Amino acid sequence: MMRRRPLLRMAAVGGVAYMGAKAGSNKAQAQAQAAQQPQPAPEPVAAPAPAAGDDTISRLQQLASLHDSGALTDEEFAAAKAQVLA
Repeated sequence: MMRRRPLLRMAAVGGVAYMGAKAGSNKAQAQAQAAQQPQPAPEPVAAPAPAAGDDTISRLQQLASLHDSGALTDEEFAAAKAQVLA
């Protein structure tokens, strides 16, 4: 009767278990890193051109408040202001 090799079998099972645990921890680490990356901010939507003078002033004030709060960059503010004044 042939004797089984318990040491070799134990080493094979241990190696498979190690590789499975390593793959699981790598996957969890990759998911955690993906969750920490900031999502890109949506682009601001430009409003249609106003028809009246009072509306132009209120729209410029609204753009200025958005720019002061940091929602619009300098370039976005200048482009929106040019669109309102055109």
